[in-house]
Amino acid sequence: MTESRTDRSIELLAPAGDMDKLQTAIQYGADAVYLAVRQFGLRAASANFSETELAEAVEFAHQRSVRVYLTLNSLAHPEDYQQLAKKLDRLLSTGPDAVIVSDAGVFQLVRAMKPEQKIHISTQASVTNAAACAFWYQQGAKRIILARELTLSEIAQIRRETPNELELEGFVHGAMCMAYSGRCLLSNFLTGRDANRGQCAQPCRWSYELREKNHHENTFEIEEGAEGTYFLNSRDLCLVNHLPELASAGLGSFKIEGRVKSSYYLATVVKTYRTALDAYLKNPLAWQPDPKWLAELEKTVHRPFDTGFYFDRPQNEAKISLDETDQHQATVVGLVKAWLPDSGLILIEQRNRIFEGEPLEVMQPNGENKGLKATGLLDLERRPIKSTPHPKMLYFMPVEQPVLAGSWVRRLS
Repeated sequence: MTESRTDRSIELLAPAGDMDKLQTAIQYGADAVYLAVRQFGLRAASANFSETELAEAVEFAHQRSVRVYLTLNSLAHPEDYQQLAKKLDRLLSTGPDAVIVSDAGVFQLVRAMKPEQKIHISTQASVTNAAACAFWYQQGAKRIILARELTLSEIAQIRRETPNELELEGFVHGAMCMAYSGRCLLSNFLTGRDANRGQCAQPCRWSYELREKNHHENTFEIEEGAEGTYFLNSRDLCLVNHLPELASAGLGSFKIEGRVKSSYYLATVVKTYRTALDAYLKNPLAWQPDPKWLAELEKTVHRPFDTGFYFDRPQNEAKISLDETDQHQATVVGLVKAWLPDSGLILIEQRNRIFEGEPLEVMQPNGENKGLKATGLLDLERRPIKSTPHPKMLYFMPVEQPVLAGSWVRRLS
């Protein structure tokens, strides 16, 4: 590395749903990652980490000067607490830089078992004022991940009224929840999967019907367009054009949501925010949003972007909920596994089918994207092929310039 990531004054914090995503987040520029084992976190849909994998992940990250935060932020029922009590010592022995908790009982358990362990208070704890911050600080918390419902002016007030040693973290990008700080009961009620124990089925993303009370045979789809109206759906948060405001309010860690998102999504978002944040840290007074950043984020699968509660509160206007589903302007077609300098070829693992002659684009961990054309495709025996029809098949493509392993190849719509 040419720069020590520990010297950066604002942390870029990325999700890591499994080992591959952890490596992607680090390769594309994260200062820190947050992750979970297969219990006790709020993203059971992620592959997550076994205890052995957790140790390997911490070692991998620390070798690259990247911090690791272990999420233990589910709201623990009695059986959850008992299981955590049995496993906590082994989990903490892997060396995470901090643990993220929302449950006061879990907080006390960590403090009792390892008093020196740094603890971050999860957004699930719904911390919305300086007095609550002071309470957790007095208990020994190192950082507060503020509730998503706060405005920037409220965050600035909290920063003024809390000790400088208490770190403040906020979300800058990713999915938002229609419930307060993610504390939702819909999934539990409709499916038996408890969102507050990491099992959310995301019923807010479903399409619904309306029935007249006394005539159950009459059903009406709540619809505005061909794909229906998703009236509980939330927009996605995107603050890449507002980094100075976030920094001025006093946030010291910018958090990206998305442990269940793809490695490509993670690479794109982390790289974009890394570029934008580095530009800000280099020259805050001259910083201006680059249209390329938002254009790059538009190439991921996402819902329409919004600034959440940071600048104002939605009143009568349906600002955060929407009637639209996923959008994206690019399709991932491959992951570069290796560059062969002697032959001028890159080895690609297929993600979607391409055909001879298609225009494509390569996104590397750093630097500008590169355009290329799918010409001269070869199979592993170096025989010409016209397309790449098989899932995760390996194939070669000639390139004029070096391409880093871990780069993503995509087709633009």
